[in-house]
Amino acid sequence: MDEIVEKLKELGLNEYQSKVYIALLKKFPATGYEIAKLANIPQSRAYDTLKNLEAMHIAIPSNSKPVTYTPIKPKEFTKRYKRKIDSTINFLEKKLPDIKEENYTEPILSIRGRTKIIDKIAEIVKNANKTIFIALFSQDFKYLEQYLLDAYNRGLDVKIVKYDNFTCNFGKSFRHSGILMLEHYFNGKFVFLSADNAEGLFGITQPLKNGMAEVLWTKNPEIVFLIKAFTVHDMYMIDIEENFPEQLKYFYGAGLKKLRDKILH
Repeated sequence: MDEIVEKLKELGLNEYQSKVYIALLKKFPATGYEIAKLANIPQSRAYDTLKNLEAMHIAIPSNSKPVTYTPIKPKEFTKRYKRKIDSTINFLEKKLPDIKEENYTEPILSIRGRTKIIDKIAEIVKNANKTIFIALFSQDFKYLEQYLLDAYNRGLDVKIVKYDNFTCNFGKSFRHSGILMLEHYFNGKFVFLSADNAEGLFGITQPLKNGMAEVLWTKNPEIVFLIKAFTVHDMYMIDIEENFPEQLKYFYGAGLKKLRDKILH
């Protein structure tokens, strides 16, 4: 019986309330005097506790004299507290993540090592609910293909920039050109990832020579927006190049050289 008392206390009842409810379940309807004896508590405390349980709609008084009390059924008692606990948990799940200091800024964290980077990308993809925008090389795609396919099959909008020539049979993909120049600028093979406009990652997955594979991961909304914008603008340019190759060559030269010179020099 002591164990039941302790469990009732975990739900928010105090010791007297727990003992009185248990006593009522043993014998009802019962007077305050009878309950005091069954619960082995002072008679004055039994009456106070019964009033408390009445206010909590756990003990129901009669209209007779002397007043007797009847407990609610155990199934109704547990259902009521289950609803209350579920409601509290749901509220906290929604509200606790939003508790931040004023002027709080989401951190930008470094992840080093190729295995850890691939694992983190897989985790982000698995936890995504709506959209994935990713730009990557074939060497990374072969490790992430199944995770991306699973996301697509869950109904996510999956869009991929292919930095080299690999096959992707799901989502929407865009084949990049001029990637050798970008590899030189970035000092290796790289990845850009935005998920649900809420989480982002970018950096080097396979460095040139003896460098370290390192990416930056964040939930900072401004940085995530920039990662997505970078990837989306790549998709714009790739689509335009594919649909208007001769016009672009005429205006900007092979490989958009005149445009690159105009902007980068």
